[in-house]
Amino acid sequence: SVRPVESGGGSVQAGESRTLSCLLSGDASDNYCMGWFRHSPENPEKEREGVAAIDADGQASYADSVKGRFTISKDRAKSTLTLRMNSLKAEDSASYYCAVDSRRLSSDICRQALGIIGIPTNDWGPGTQVTVSA
Repeated sequence: SVRPVESGGGSVQAGESRTLSCLLSGDASDNYCMGWFRHSPENPEKEREGVAAIDADGQASYADSVKGRFTISKDRAKSTLTLRMNSLKAEDSASYYCAVDSRRLSSDICRQALGIIGIPTNDWGPGTQVTVSA
């Protein structure tokens, strides 16, 4: 199995940028899709939101709420996944989780599937908190 570990969270002001990194230890096949989802218990409407995902072919998918502001990238050689977040807003505040799915999924399907409890092909890390002050 793959064990993602996130880093890079913290507190920022609205409009600032932040980069999250994820180290993927274990056996991550090139066929895996991977990405980020966020969880905000304070906002029931955003209980789990697939933020961005990238598939085995390198195609990326983004939630409408972050499109144009966030960029996902992966470095196979370093087994890392990165989420660059620009123009952060208060509503971006959440716990961010790096996740992988061992199925060969398109980036759109992957983004919707990551972080859903009960899917045995999913693995995700402990999360990192991002707090954006208005």
